[in-house]
Amino acid sequence: MDTRNYITLSQLAASIQGTIRNTFSGQSYWVVADITSHSFYPAKGYHYFDLVEKDARSHQLTAKISASAWGNGSNRIKEFESVTGQRFSNDMHVLIRVAVEYHPVYGLKLSLLDIDTSFTIGLLEQQKQATLQRLLTECSDIVRKTPEGYMTRNKALTLNSVIQRIAVVSSASSAGYQDFMHTLQSNAYGYIFHIENYFTAVQGEANAAQVCMQLEAIIDSGKQFDTVVIIRGGGAQTDLLLFDQFPLGKAVAGFPVPVITGIGHHKNETITDMLAHTATKTPTRAAELIIAHNRSFEEALLTQQQYIIIRMQQMLKDKQQQLSSLHTGIINRSRDLLADYKEGLARKRQGIPQNARHLLLKHRSAMNQLSGQLLAKPGQVTASRLHELSHIRKDIQVYARKLLQQQQQKLLHHETVVRIMSPASLLQKGFAMVQHKGMIITSAAQLSPGDEITVQMADAGVNATVTSKTTNDGHESNI
Repeated sequence: MDTRNYITLSQLAASIQGTIRNTFSGQSYWVVADITSHSFYPAKGYHYFDLVEKDARSHQLTAKISASAWGNGSNRIKEFESVTGQRFSNDMHVLIRVAVEYHPVYGLKLSLLDIDTSFTIGLLEQQKQATLQRLLTECSDIVRKTPEGYMTRNKALTLNSVIQRIAVVSSASSAGYQDFMHTLQSNAYGYIFHIENYFTAVQGEANAAQVCMQLEAIIDSGKQFDTVVIIRGGGAQTDLLLFDQFPLGKAVAGFPVPVITGIGHHKNETITDMLAHTATKTPTRAAELIIAHNRSFEEALLTQQQYIIIRMQQMLKDKQQQLSSLHTGIINRSRDLLADYKEGLARKRQGIPQNARHLLLKHRSAMNQLSGQLLAKPGQVTASRLHELSHIRKDIQVYARKLLQQQQQKLLHHETVVRIMSPASLLQKGFAMVQHKGMIITSAAQLSPGDEITVQMADAGVNATVTSKTTNDGHESNI
């Protein structure tokens, strides 16, 4: 082996390092890439991660370089998290400024110098707007755009005057859930709430389906809730991406019970917030909203009660004044009436003797006239009644003669009919009478072949023997 044809690895590494330093020294580049394999050491403020790029169609890796951030780069990441509200973590698509470095031991590495917050915010906003547009297109029956924002079927629902039955969708270990429950239970007005918990994970995009399942479980329970509250305890914006998912937005927009959100993010509004009946910033605010809603109803009742009390007091006062005036008027009127009646009685007392005399004279005259009439009246009445009786007697005689004549005519008519319908008359017309054993036969059913019969005609009787019977249809004897 010719030792002149090889160099040591460190020599090669040093040569590569020198070449890279000469080429990239003092230069930096803005690079778009995805974050993977991220790890953070808070004590030192160091970030270690890989930058990768994937083919848009096949999703296969087309490039991968290790990267790190410390010092000023770490501070820029902290500012990025503060502005965007999301943690610098895996699967994040970022625009960062990097410097190229090479170390003989650790190899090629990119050092993060800066990160563009507006790029990441813009991507998230684009995804959010695309989801909203999809909701408007595919769910136009429950979501529509208005100048004030988004109107949904859920927003159109009316909250009950008092909220007591509440279904809560949250994580059991969420600090926001604890804040919500504490605020409700320690309210200053002593309101009592009936809470039904539907616990689920409330962060991570993949868990949107679980939240939708809990909403379906609320409907399937058949219980009548006044509201459904979706809460969590805040966090980075990426933790809230669950609430920007299409399935959850659709479920909330068309939910049949008013939905109140308290997702816990002060800076941005999620799609779930935008489509729910009422959105609040935190779980505590959601609880305060419910308490304030109930207090508003109670205050309205108290105001109405106070109005009724004041109105009743006014009415009682008015009625008392009216009663007092009426009492005074009755007394005065009674006095006036009594005085008038006393004067009237005095006048009547004076006029009674004179009027009595006039009445007696008048009635005496009338009695005299009536006495004369009574003496003459019986003779007139008797003569009139005798005249009427004479007319009635004559009418009775005339009517009796007419009635006798009518009855005689009826008797003659009946006699003629009886004569015409007699057996002798019928026999003269060609009819015959059949007898068997001295009895008149009226139906062929009474006879059998071999029976001896007598056929009685007008001038003689004929003896015969029955040989056969022929049934008639009832029309043979029509003449």
